[in-house]
Amino acid sequence: MDIVLAAVGRAKAGPERDLFDEYARRLRWPLIVREVEDRRPRSVAARSVAERVAREGELLLAALPAGAVVVALDAAGKPLTSEDFAHRLGTWRDQGAASVAFLIGGADGHGAAVRARADLTLSLGPMVWPHLLVRTMLAEQIYRGQCILDGHPYHRGRQQD
Repeated sequence: MDIVLAAVGRAKAGPERDLFDEYARRLRWPLIVREVEDRRPRSVAARSVAERVAREGELLLAALPAGAVVVALDAAGKPLTSEDFAHRLGTWRDQGAASVAFLIGGADGHGAAVRARADLTLSLGPMVWPHLLVRTMLAEQIYRGQCILDGHPYHRGRQQD
């Protein structure tokens, strides 16, 4: 199963990128990063928010492999525990999903087309996070999910009293 991370914007060199790369390196599943940017002549600043969000959605959806399970990251999405997230990954793997694609929108989030295509809308919590940290947090949670599925001690979970 391939993991695809499709994101609006380009990741620049720096500590966030280094940490993302570290978690990506630990994954057994191939991780494919697809960064999209609107390069049409009309200035991005001149577009309305709705136009920009719609265009970013088109670019993200065009970056998807055919038949991918699609997970849109959104603050209004469903929060999952690490264990529940791992279970979802394991279910998709066991059902023979060729790829699972995680979509990270631009500063104004996802539009209706992305939400309609998503098999799951996932929240990393109610706080707003910088996009480069979202990539890193997602890569860590995918790695953690892999460890949970393998019974590896990296994930110890919550302590029970």
